[in-house]
Amino acid sequence: MQGEDARYLKRKVKGGNIDVHPSEKALIVHYEVEATILGEMGDPMLGERKECQKIIRLKSLNANTDISSLARKVVEECKLIHPSKLAEVEQLLYYLQNRRDTLSAKEKKEKSSKPKDPPPFEGMEIDEVANINDMDEYIELLYEDIPDKVRGSALILQLARNPDNLEELLLNETALGALARVLREDWKQSVELATNIIYIFFCFSSFSQFHGLITHYKIGALCMNIIDHELKRHELWQEELTKKKKADILVYPENQTLKKEYEKTFKKYQGLVVKQEQLLRVALYLLLNLAEDTRTELKMRNKNIVHMLVKALDRDNFELLILVVSFLKKLSIFMENKNDMVEMDIIDKLVKMIPCEHEDLLNITLRLLLNLSFDTGLRNKMVQVGLLPKLTSLLGNENYKQVAMCILYHISMDDRFKSMFAYTDCIPQLMKMLLECPDERVDLELISFCINLAANKRNVQLICEGEYCRVYSRLLIMSKITNNSCTEKGLKIDYLDLFHFGLRSRYGIEKKTWLC
Repeated sequence: MQGEDARYLKRKVKGGNIDVHPSEKALIVHYEVEATILGEMGDPMLGERKECQKIIRLKSLNANTDISSLARKVVEECKLIHPSKLAEVEQLLYYLQNRRDTLSAKEKKEKSSKPKDPPPFEGMEIDEVANINDMDEYIELLYEDIPDKVRGSALILQLARNPDNLEELLLNETALGALARVLREDWKQSVELATNIIYIFFCFSSFSQFHGLITHYKIGALCMNIIDHELKRHELWQEELTKKKKADILVYPENQTLKKEYEKTFKKYQGLVVKQEQLLRVALYLLLNLAEDTRTELKMRNKNIVHMLVKALDRDNFELLILVVSFLKKLSIFMENKNDMVEMDIIDKLVKMIPCEHEDLLNITLRLLLNLSFDTGLRNKMVQVGLLPKLTSLLGNENYKQVAMCILYHISMDDRFKSMFAYTDCIPQLMKMLLECPDERVDLELISFCINLAANKRNVQLICEGEYCRVYSRLLIMSKITNNSCTEKGLKIDYLDLFHFGLRSRYGIEKKTWLC
């Protein structure tokens, strides 16, 4: 077909089935697009059909949502859904509203422990929509001045954030070479430019098969230099801000002009920190992905990655902290990295995060502390900084109970710390957990922890106080009677239900907890 023969393009969209999203609160609308090129006389010359789908996310859907109103809104706003399907949409929404969370405990744990991908940052979001066919234009922008380089990198980033484009971008050596060159030469000139380009390579780092590409352009080593530089810049900013505060406000507290100047400087500092943390987050995430290879991780260790990460613990950004602590947790399984953390007084920095309002950050921090608690010196430090009562307070929370108990168990192995548990609420909580244990066998960590604590006289006194000792004594006696009676040849107890009723009504003990 000659190009000049084609005169018209006819596009037809046909709606299809509607399904619920398997894991999110969303509807999936299937539809078919039929594109036909018509000749000068209106006759079809070339046609193509493509199956597509649209995801309608329902962020406002909850237990109190008016399903009928929401269904009408969905049908009105989505032109792919015919009004005749209103009843079907309503039924699907009702199903989503009542569907239980299908993630298993293990999947939830893995999901919560993995840091979230960085969101679009300031400088990335531009009004233009990138097109893979215009890559040559975007590459040309990388040879212009800084604003054009920022724009060009932002457009390429739009494409890189779609995994379907990565294979094609991989084949464009000119683009990748230009991006690596601009990052190497101009990263100090613009934080936005550096963030955009590192984010592009981060998109590749999310897939192990592309790690060789990042190594080829030495992006990992460059990221470490950038992180080190930015952390030092932050220290200088803080020093300057502190000096200005002392000079302007403390010396002349009544001078309103100086006070306003300081507030203006502080706002500028906050804006710089926000942009810097965006850069740090995407650079560290790229390094975390590359650290899948232990040889690469060793190279990072030799370039002081642990020192950089521990320094970053002074930040207040939750998402950045989750990433930093996740990285430290991964590194902490090697003795050399753990020793570097000891040098940097990591426990002093982690104690401020126990407890904290952010659930994911608290969870990953506890898991890092668990790794570190295998070291005797670090256990000593944990007690010194006051972690014992803080960890004890988490035993009542189902989300953190297990990992907090494991850390406390490690601390209880040292005789000099056993007596300190008597001055917390730990022992009553453990006794309650023993009685409420739903399984036929008590958790190994729980019973081991109790045995360690029972090696101290004061702890034994607390264990024997109240109803706990009598409950266990009676339970053991009843179990002994039951066992002896049931094992005697030809003898069968007719009163087992009576024993069960007595234990349950007096102590809340079920049959399955009997020591048989």
